[in-house]
Amino acid sequence: MSETPLPNIFDLTPLNPSFNENPHALLDRLRSECPVHRDTQAGSFVLTRYADVRGVLSDTTLWRDPDKAEPEAVLQKRIREERIEGIEMEQDEGRKGILLLDNPDHARIRNPLAKALYKRVARCRPQVERVVDEILGRLDGRAQFDVMADFAILVPIDVIARILGVDDTRLAEFREWSEGVILTLNPFRTPEQTSVLVAAAVALSDYMKELIGARRADARDDLVSDMVALQAEGAPISDGELSVNLQSLLVGGNLTTTDLIGNAVFHFLKNPAELEKLKSDPTLINSAVEEVLRFEGPVDITGRIASRDLDIGGCPIRKTQSVMLSLRGANHDPEVFPDPHRFDISRTSTPHVAFGGGTHLCIGSPLARLEAQVALPALFNRFPKLRLTKPDAPPRWRSLPFFRGLQDLIVDT
Repeated sequence: MSETPLPNIFDLTPLNPSFNENPHALLDRLRSECPVHRDTQAGSFVLTRYADVRGVLSDTTLWRDPDKAEPEAVLQKRIREERIEGIEMEQDEGRKGILLLDNPDHARIRNPLAKALYKRVARCRPQVERVVDEILGRLDGRAQFDVMADFAILVPIDVIARILGVDDTRLAEFREWSEGVILTLNPFRTPEQTSVLVAAAVALSDYMKELIGARRADARDDLVSDMVALQAEGAPISDGELSVNLQSLLVGGNLTTTDLIGNAVFHFLKNPAELEKLKSDPTLINSAVEEVLRFEGPVDITGRIASRDLDIGGCPIRKTQSVMLSLRGANHDPEVFPDPHRFDISRTSTPHVAFGGGTHLCIGSPLARLEAQVALPALFNRFPKLRLTKPDAPPRWRSLPFFRGLQDLIVDT
């Protein structure tokens, strides 16, 4: 065992240059030396072994609400305590995002939203195909472009806009607001970025409430109309709760799907044999997307609060203590995934945990999968000779804590 101190949770973020360059050097060490590691600085246990992570995710009795954690759980507490001056929420909006809710409020809000969203996703492939084709059409004739700015960022924003029912005349504003509110996830914003965030958040909230009112007066074929109809049928969700959760779907889904697409393109271009495998057998696209999620998923961690005294991997954990789950570490556990650091789209193995699990399984996961399954083949079919402009240059990963995505991805056609 190394005499070097074990990494803490803050070392396991892109703010640490070593982690940014190669997260698995630190995660592999934690998993092998101390898979249930008490990080006193963050006030949390850090889990890196697949069996432990999967077990916690599957335990639906554990809590998600950071308010239920002990005072020492400073990292979890910070999520709830952050207040951004200039963003005011009505009483039925504050603390009502399903990501950090427990039952009964979690089920009350999530179940009807999931019902409407999944029904819509099940029939929106033609809509996604049109969006992808429109975006790729703008790239025709270009010798070079940035996969992130010119493709990966645009696909999920335009798809969710159409699913929600955003008016075509407001699409440009909606894209701007969407990019602005993603800054919520950056705890190291500059004052200028915070100003952009506040303006975008206020405008998006106002628009979402306006859209809910408009669809109540005149229903259309979109998700907001679906939700208004469910409210009329008795779904106990207020307009404020609906608005804040639709915005959360937008923020979380756009960032992570952007990174899913970008990470996929990067690894296919770095592994041309896998790309040829996909081109030769397009039916591999579903397993290819799952391998990208396992190999380079967009999200690093998720958290739970112990609702009772637990034993995880032989380590006692007391009620109200915080547990942070390394999704990335679990997805590269060699006990579960043979040769885990190899990108292999024909891999058949245990399901990954990139979308979390249990009652808090990512609500947008079916849509993220669909968008990647459509976007990747379309991109490589449109540009069959696509290649990295600087194949030997190290990738530029963003420094956003607990997320994994590229700043840019310049390619030649």
